[in-house]
Amino acid sequence: MSDCLFCKIIAGEIPSDKVYEDELCYAFNDIAPQAPSHFLVIPKAHIGSVSEIDGSNSGLVAHIFEVIAKITAEKGIESYRVVSNIGEQAGQSVHHLHFHVLSGRDMTWPPG
Repeated sequence: MSDCLFCKIIAGEIPSDKVYEDELCYAFNDIAPQAPSHFLVIPKAHIGSVSEIDGSNSGLVAHIFEVIAKITAEKGIESYRVVSNIGEQAGQSVHHLHFHVLSGRDMTWPPG
């Protein structure tokens, strides 16, 4: 999708602080971290949000969660939060499926 910020990051048109990359997904540090460790994991295929996950792409989402487990293990992170916002009211500002992975501080509920 030509106007999608995350598609442009994947294409290398916008710089990012890469954490991980494979043929299916890309992970990078958040530019406005909300915790000492805060990175995003996104699929390379454009999927608008969790609400667009179906039988044709759910395997990709499972892969992303495997990657999250791999990255956190490599970083020695044992306790973390995974968040995906769906829609503007929930705080989604980029309409490309992404998972925030936050750690390094006590997480409260509601988030903040």
